[in-house]
Amino acid sequence: MTLTIGVDIGGTKVAAGIVDESGQILVSDKRETPAHDPKATEDTIADAINDLAGARPGIAAAGIGAAGFIDQERATVLFAPNLAWREEPIKAELEKRVGLPIMVENDANAAAWGETRFGAGRGQDHVVCVTVGTGIGGGIVLDGQLYRGRWGIAGEFGHMQVVPGGVRCGCGNKGCWEQYASGNALVREGRELAESGAPLANALLDIAGGDVSAITGPLITQAAKDGDPTSIELLEDVGHWLGVGLASLAAAFDPGCFIIGGGVSDAGDLLISPARESFHRNLVGRGYRPEAEIKIAELGPEAGVVGAADLARQ
Repeated sequence: MTLTIGVDIGGTKVAAGIVDESGQILVSDKRETPAHDPKATEDTIADAINDLAGARPGIAAAGIGAAGFIDQERATVLFAPNLAWREEPIKAELEKRVGLPIMVENDANAAAWGETRFGAGRGQDHVVCVTVGTGIGGGIVLDGQLYRGRWGIAGEFGHMQVVPGGVRCGCGNKGCWEQYASGNALVREGRELAESGAPLANALLDIAGGDVSAITGPLITQAAKDGDPTSIELLEDVGHWLGVGLASLAAAFDPGCFIIGGGVSDAGDLLISPARESFHRNLVGRGYRPEAEIKIAELGPEAGVVGAADLARQ
């Protein structure tokens, strides 16, 4: 059995693991990311890989999932907003440190591959994964192959424009999808409602201890699960916009399955049910075409580790 290592690099943590051919993580490792020091980040990754390789002999390769733009050769991180990497030749740098073949991939692509191979997309060969967290990212599997685009940076779904002239996005444009269907959107709407003094936000504000800044995505989600009508409505709004964007993606890619991951997906049916309704209402040709399934991701935070390891094995 071929064993490989997968590494998922985020702005705050490096998660790594030895993964077998069935997608099972046999040994795992987590450490903090020194995000503002590119070389220190590489040292942390190399140390994690070396420690794991020492724990289990016969490791064939390692795959790196990094949040950022990866070049066509899957060797260089062109731009990573949360890691301070700019034109960083991470494949060459890590191979010098660990003595293993290294594969570099965008983290959302790695997660999409993991979910398609071993998670909610098993048995599907046309899959679009959408990660709904602070923003929106994603990955595309078409005809059983990971689709990266001509320049290697496909899947930046969060920056599709859904509302011309809408809310200003951190990317500089207005009306991006992630300004309406992300964790940031959920929190923004919850806090604005609480600040307005509207009576329907009283319960949510009480849960936050009267502190508007304490209203977070997880707090709203838990309040909705506990039956707070306002929190349920806030998630329904996010779900509506999620469905709008998914309908556009269906028009572009015609997948058999959408997989929804990321922190906001913890809301489960409170998010997915309104998303499915909105998707159906906005789908071009509805009633005269098959509709893609919309599923919750199964692998959770392990998807990136599992996917990166499997891509390295490929």
